[in-house]
Amino acid sequence: MDHIWAPWRMDFILGDKPSGCILCMRPLENDDRANLILFRSQLNFIILNKYPYNPGHIMVAPYRHIPDLADMTPEEMVEHFELVRKITIVLRQAFSPAAFNIGLNIGKVAGAGIGDHIHSHIVPRWSGDTNFMPVVADTRVLPESLLSTYDKLKDLVGRACCP
Repeated sequence: MDHIWAPWRMDFILGDKPSGCILCMRPLENDDRANLILFRSQLNFIILNKYPYNPGHIMVAPYRHIPDLADMTPEEMVEHFELVRKITIVLRQAFSPAAFNIGLNIGKVAGAGIGDHIHSHIVPRWSGDTNFMPVVADTRVLPESLLSTYDKLKDLVGRACCP
């Protein structure tokens, strides 16, 4: 039997879970790299997903703690989806994905890990990126560390979002 090590999973499984909303707390801290925040706009920010489905799994979130699209102002919504559009351009430049899954899980029952702070997920996809590992071993194989992905995307995101 072959073994594939995913030691970062144990940090998540056994680690202390933060109280409060991480999408509210992370932007208040002064270390964007440690918090994986790629870009701060006026009403929304772009952050790498700490537990990605694929390399380059990004989230766009408003700063305001709101649970639903109906709670977004028109200005928040326009900026939010403009950032989603721009991040797909950046991800195409950086990783050449074949496609994207882009979506919102609104509410805990819909699968949202953060059920009371709306955010969009942008997941790059490649042909054959789904395999047996998640099914039989509850493990996803990611070929690049989060900080390597962050460093690869940081300048590209800044140039795309602040021309």
